[in-house]
Amino acid sequence: MDAVVDAMAAIDNGEAPDREALKGAVRALLQALAEKAPGHTVEVRVPPYGAVQCVEGPRHRRGTPPNVVECQPLVFLLLATGRTQWHEALKSGTVSASGQRADLSELLPIAALTGEPLDE
Repeated sequence: MDAVVDAMAAIDNGEAPDREALKGAVRALLQALAEKAPGHTVEVRVPPYGAVQCVEGPRHRRGTPPNVVECQPLVFLLLATGRTQWHEALKSGTVSASGQRADLSELLPIAALTGEPLDE
């Protein structure tokens, strides 16, 4: 999770994370989300860096999945590290969530602000 630490350090310094740090952070946090909530019910998309399927439940087979969450990389980084709350991101429109199971509020944050996994 070094990329998460690097990206958050840039944000804390009032700077935008460089592209490689942001890409690495998003990919690491998407993987951590998939490990925290394994399954194939919700597709979480963070273009252009990645997407994962997570959350137990019915599996979709073809076409657009019924439960989709999508946001920009910086928004996902802030959500995943607890800097932004799920309900705030939905209300502001920075996160798009469709489907009955597309609520990630119980799964966030994924990592502490230091980049270390949270103890449950």
